Amino acid sequence: MNPLIRTVSDTALWVAMYRAMESERSDALFHDPYARTLAGERGAEIVRTMPSGRSMAWPMIVRTAVMDEIILRLVGSGVRTVLNLAAGLDTRAYRLRLPVSLRWFDVDLPEIIAYREQHLADATPACLHEHVTADLADEGERTSVLARTAREHGPALVITEGLLIYLTAPQVAAMASQIGEVPAVQWWLTDLGSPRLLRMLRRRWHSNLAAANAPMQFAPAEGTAFFAPFGWREAEFRSTWEESLRLRRSAPMAGFWNWLGRLQPRSRREESLRMSAIVLLGRASADVRSLGKTE
Repeated sequence: MNPLIRTVSDTALWVAMYRAMESERSDALFHDPYARTLAGERGAEIVRTMPSGRSMAWPMIVRTAVMDEIILRLVGSGVRTVLNLAAGLDTRAYRLRLPVSLRWFDVDLPEIIAYREQHLADATPACLHEHVTADLADEGERTSVLARTAREHGPALVITEGLLIYLTAPQVAAMASQIGEVPAVQWWLTDLGSPRLLRMLRRRWHSNLAAANAPMQFAPAEGTAFFAPFGWREAEFRSTWEESLRLRRSAPMAGFWNWLGRLQPRSRREESLRMSAIVLLGRASADVRSLGKTE
């Protein structure tokens, strides 16, 4: 019997299916007209078959919506280049209202880029878009990508949506250092989980992901402070749980869990709120305090 998740690239089909599910709602938070085609039957099968496949749609949908908000705000504030590392099947360069002069690079493994190019052949990007092939686990290829796309076209934003959790701490440290060495890159948008979240996800999906050699690994106990030695600091921390309540895309029984949380010590409640987040990192040398949170 073939494994449900064959390679880490299959996780892109999985997430695309969640975007399709949201896009087809009458009250959709975003519209991705390409998601259903990109996900294909394989993506639909993964959501149907994975443990808690449908019920775990909410954090992926929240992550997409919140990142959309932050990206649009930064681009509106002057970001000229977006470097989307491990882009998977993300279609923001096609579906968001972006300036035509914006440079957007979607970077991923050759097989993912080939799949994207095949299925997006008739789609028109909203900006100056380019596909770039690279193995981001390779330090040399990361260096080449950063040098090619961001050095002379700042200010630039790097996105690593859904990537870091599959890397080791040394790999993330190396990436943070490399990105920090490119002066044009002023912002880094990512998602980040805690060790508590990692334990929960491993219990639920470890066997499926391990079969594809895609174990979940990175969830630093120190949170965003992990990035401080490499010149990055937390500019914005958007708790996935809090954002899910704001956007009305909460977990099943969210009301019960909120009530239960009020009975816990404050330290435990704060730990829960920081268990999963969308995080914007800024240069430690920059004044990130002036960057207002989207309400």
